[in-house]
Amino acid sequence: MINPLVRKLSNYVDLPEEDREALESLAKSPKAVAAHTDLIHEGDPTDGVYLILTGWACRYKILPDGQRQIMAYFVPGDLCDQRIFVLRRMDHCIGTVTPTTVAVIAAQTMIDLTDHYPRIARALWWSTLVDEAITREWVVNVGQRDALERVAHLICEMFVRVRAVGLAEGLSFDFPVTQTELADTTGLTTVHTNRMLQELRAAGLISLKGRRLTILDLERLVDLSMFNPNYLHLEREGDGPAREPHGPGGHHRDANRRPST
Repeated sequence: MINPLVRKLSNYVDLPEEDREALESLAKSPKAVAAHTDLIHEGDPTDGVYLILTGWACRYKILPDGQRQIMAYFVPGDLCDQRIFVLRRMDHCIGTVTPTTVAVIAAQTMIDLTDHYPRIARALWWSTLVDEAITREWVVNVGQRDALERVAHLICEMFVRVRAVGLAEGLSFDFPVTQTELADTTGLTTVHTNRMLQELRAAGLISLKGRRLTILDLERLVDLSMFNPNYLHLEREGDGPAREPHGPGGHHRDANRRPST
């Protein structure tokens, strides 16, 4: 099985063949996991790092009253909490969204990898900083954007992330998140989430057929959601600032300009 972590980290750092082979070796014993299955629960001892090879997973917390907040999505190439083994116990849950293939990487393997391959270590640091930047953006999304902007922004982000590991076809990609999961991500009710998806469809911005989402007008979706991909830091080491196109052929977006309503 090809390890998508190689492609992801190659977005950040130019990895020599020896480093790529070391990363490929992490996926030699993949494990299939059914959809909606917890990989690890809050309170469990940390037993290694989960690498997503296929499918989607999420990080979430459950409140005592049963309400859930999804705080991150993991797509192929993502490491779920790559330094979690430093802590004794989990303070959140990680569960699958779809049928998923994962590799479980032992703590000592991660330590050896970063000790012996400095370019991999640098790429992993970069990846960790991107994870933190995504968390900051999600806080802004829930705290400052309105309902339609929240949903549109998440769609833009996930499109850019799956495209970075080669899993988009043009402006179309698998978006397997249910309306309940989307509501738990954006802090909306399921009914309100459904309305926002219908509004995006009616505006000619997206098409959603089953689990396949197609962005029909990327430029307008970016404007609506005030999406600026700089926080994903997809420029390579040594490159200048990332400049994501405004649209399919497009222009850099002014991040300070709010959309007209």
